[in-house]
Amino acid sequence: MIKIEVRLFATFRNGRGKKVFVEMDQPTVEDVLQSINITNEEVAILLVNGQDGRFDQVLVEGDYLSIFPPVGGG
Repeated sequence: MIKIEVRLFATFRNGRGKKVFVEMDQPTVEDVLQSINITNEEVAILLVNGQDGRFDQVLVEGDYLSIFPPVGGG
């Protein structure tokens, strides 16, 4: 099992807080998002360790995700 830190922004924090920690075996970004009930379609910006990430990217110990929803308003 590896522990992944997920940093949440804007509306993703509702009911979850600023950070969530997920423990899984060989998770992809998509696996981690599914475990915290966020779909790929809800994500506007996805960063792995501060760099552009992919949903099929396999994560390793020490990785962290930063996810942002689309920005609304006007």
